[in-house]
Amino acid sequence: MPPSRASANELGKLLGAVADPLYVVGGAGRIVFVNDACLHWIAADVELVGQECRYNATGDLTGAAAVAGALCPPPEAFRGTRIRAPIALPGRDDDARREADFIPLSLGPDEPPAVLAIVSAGVHAEGGEALHDLAGPQLHARLQAYRSRLAVRHHVDRLIGESPAMRQVHSQVRLAAGNSVHVLVLGPPGSGREMVGRAIHYGDARSATGPLVPLACPLLDAELLQATLRTIARPRPADERPATLLLNEVDALSEGGQTELFRTIASGPGTARVLSTSRLPLIELAARGLFRADLAFLLSTLTISLPPLAERMGDLPLAAQWYLEQANLRSAKQIGGCSPEALDRLADYSWPGDLAELEAIVREAHDRAEGPLILPQDLPPQLALAGKATARPAKPEEKIVLETYLATIEHELIVRALKRAKGNKTKAARLLGMTRPRFYRRLVQLGLAEG
Repeated sequence: MPPSRASANELGKLLGAVADPLYVVGGAGRIVFVNDACLHWIAADVELVGQECRYNATGDLTGAAAVAGALCPPPEAFRGTRIRAPIALPGRDDDARREADFIPLSLGPDEPPAVLAIVSAGVHAEGGEALHDLAGPQLHARLQAYRSRLAVRHHVDRLIGESPAMRQVHSQVRLAAGNSVHVLVLGPPGSGREMVGRAIHYGDARSATGPLVPLACPLLDAELLQATLRTIARPRPADERPATLLLNEVDALSEGGQTELFRTIASGPGTARVLSTSRLPLIELAARGLFRADLAFLLSTLTISLPPLAERMGDLPLAAQWYLEQANLRSAKQIGGCSPEALDRLADYSWPGDLAELEAIVREAHDRAEGPLILPQDLPPQLALAGKATARPAKPEEKIVLETYLATIEHELIVRALKRAKGNKTKAARLLGMTRPRFYRRLVQLGLAEG
């Protein structure tokens, strides 16, 4: 039986007087109560009661919506599981990072479950655990802290990772965002080269007012490029920022286009900044005569190489959690993370489509999942087949050495001939159509001659 209004008000007074920060999220995913201690901890002038919580640390939310997202309980708590998990308020330092006990509340047989969150006074500190050893709530908190630390906020999903290779990428992207040099972004298809280029442009406060002009080089001829460059290089007011060219797959730019591009950007400073993407280093292509050398050096002032996902599998749990929480943001269904078994199956896959393929697979698994976690059976069938192939690798192809093969057959035929001739070598040689001297030589060579 649901509590009366009077008893609910009395309970609210009692909870409001508790010294620890606490709040209640109703079964509909909206905050229904926040005590004074929690408001003091949050230290933000926002109205939280009535705000909807989505379990994600990926969206560009602001104000009350961003705070409510940070306070969202793990989805398992709404399924009756008591959980202790970290909380990181958006845009705040370590003093605002704590842990909370999320306690399921049963309000009655016909009422959706609610969750009481009691925030601890101690500061939560990230440990040095490997990402694969972390559960969904810990990965969620790592993403919250990750977003607050990363200087470049746009398209951050293509920069997710804590491996040494990705830490180097982070440093290079910050360096590129703070300078006006030409940048070349390398990486396999699906690794998000274009998105990293966009992150560099929009992460630079000085170029924020300047337009970004993306061009697909495989579709670009010299005439179209010339017209585009002429528009970019037109006289502009002193307060107008120069444009930034984003040349996608610049390695596929035609010879005429390369000449036109070099002529324009080499004509003088301030014409346009160029961000380029390519599968292979341009200087390497130039050495093979496949790209204009002077342009290759000009565009490669700063080169950022995105490592394939298959070469940094330690980053996979965090990347998968990111795409899962992106799906939470777009859906009423809220999933807390991947089970250890599901992560193992993801790790067994070779990821030929890189991050783009991971995003598609996690989205599909999110749609299939029926519980608070993604399980192996929620993943697409090709991952199960890949796991079986890994567990049972194909036997190496056996080489056929012709001389050895023919010697084996000859050995067998001579043994048969000797058996039919009852040991008479002259008769056996005649059966095989061989001269007696040649037959004896083969007996010795094949080890069939009597000692």
